[in-house]
Amino acid sequence: MQAVRVRGMSRHPLRPAVLEAERVLAAAGVDSPRVDAELLAAHVLGVPRSRLPLVGQVDPPVVEALRELVRRRAERVPLQHLTGSVHLGGVDLLVGPGVFVPRPETELLLEWALSAVDGVPEPVVVDLCTGSGALALALAHRRRDAVVHAVERDPVALGWTRRNAEARAAAGDPPITLHEGDVTSSGVLSDLDGRVHLVVCNPPYVPDDTPVQPEVAEHDPRQAVFGGPDGLDVIRHVVGLAARLLRPGGHVGIEHDDTQGESVPALLAAHPDLDDAADHRDLAGRPRFATARRR
Repeated sequence: MQAVRVRGMSRHPLRPAVLEAERVLAAAGVDSPRVDAELLAAHVLGVPRSRLPLVGQVDPPVVEALRELVRRRAERVPLQHLTGSVHLGGVDLLVGPGVFVPRPETELLLEWALSAVDGVPEPVVVDLCTGSGALALALAHRRRDAVVHAVERDPVALGWTRRNAEARAAAGDPPITLHEGDVTSSGVLSDLDGRVHLVVCNPPYVPDDTPVQPEVAEHDPRQAVFGGPDGLDVIRHVVGLAARLLRPGGHVGIEHDDTQGESVPALLAAHPDLDDAADHRDLAGRPRFATARRR
């Protein structure tokens, strides 16, 4: 959104408006009030956040637009729903109601995935529970020779995936193949059995009784967040599916809840066709994703 100067209206300095936004968001309990206030201001102005210090005065409609977005953010509408996008792995993704918003922690799984197929020519990659298409499209963007498949069962989320895939293809990225399917079904992707070099998955993994923030409880699709009493209902199926899809020496990486740093690697280690099960921590030192290799 570009600011438009209106004749006869006095201009206002931007900085006080951003500080006011920060105070409102902090009072509402938003985790990162300064970052969110600056990102919303940058969105209204149509500039990168890094350029905000270069903006001096703005027209009154800009201030009002910022206040309206801040009001909605204070009601705990996700920041990404207000800006309409999220960034992951060099890719901007459209997000909104009906699709899970990718988290920054998933960047770690993405970097591991890229290292797992480093040196493999034209790797076949499968992203299970793709949601917005975040991992699949980031992998296709970073590994342009990869053959990437993405699986999603929810038709609303799949609509977002299609829009993102079309946008990335229009931007020049290699196309990916989308599949509407349930990873808990026995026959999903059977035509890829034993052919896949890499499987990644960011499944619903939060245990059902876990308290979550309003942004998650009221805006993320429940079926994309919660994974049963222990959070492992979908992951148990993903382990078996990954073992079936992978070729010998292929790798699987599964994001999980920080309470599952032992249980998910144990599920991988217990499968007779998988070995080298390991867990990986995020930048805060919390268990974040587990990996294994097809024997």
